[in-house]
Parts: sequence; C-alpha cells; structure tokens
Amino acid sequence: MPLFMIERNYAEMLDVNEANAERINLINDDEGVSWLYSFLSADLRKTYCLYDAPSAEAIIRAASRAGLPADVVVEINGKVLANGTLVAAA
Repeated sequence: MPLFMIERNYAEMLDVNEANAERINLINDDEGVSWLYSFLSADLRKTYCLYDAPSAEAIIRAASRAGLPADVVVEINGKVLANGTLVAAA
C-alpha cells in the first residue's frame, strides 16, 4: 500500500487524547487508511502524519469526516538514511 505524509495546520492547540485517536482510527478504518504515527510541533499547532493508504483521496475523505485539516498530502516513494543510503518504499 502506498505511504503518505500529511501536513496538518491547526488554528488552536491540538488536543491529543486517546478518545480522539480512537474516533479518528475508526473513521480511517472505514476509509481503508492506517495512521502510523505523527510528529507534533512544539506549539501543538502543526502535525506531520505518516499514513498507509490506497490513495491521497482516501486520506482527504477520512480527514474531512474526522474534522481534521489535511493541508498537504504527499506520496512517499522512499527514504534516505543518515548514511546516505536511498531505500525505496515497500
């Protein structure tokens, strides 16, 4: 399944809690996407989230249903390791 990085910008500080994560995961399951993890900015107003998903459109649908922004959605085709090695996405 393709891998995507999603940038989310929030007007207010993000409320991170188990109940919100559970609700988001249920919606994601319904859309066929899997939230792997997120990085949070220090001010809790921006996240960078890594997802497995069949398409960018599926991520955008899930985000809309969950009331989340999906400001930038980028398909990831690989990564570069600290030693300079290029690794293709699986």
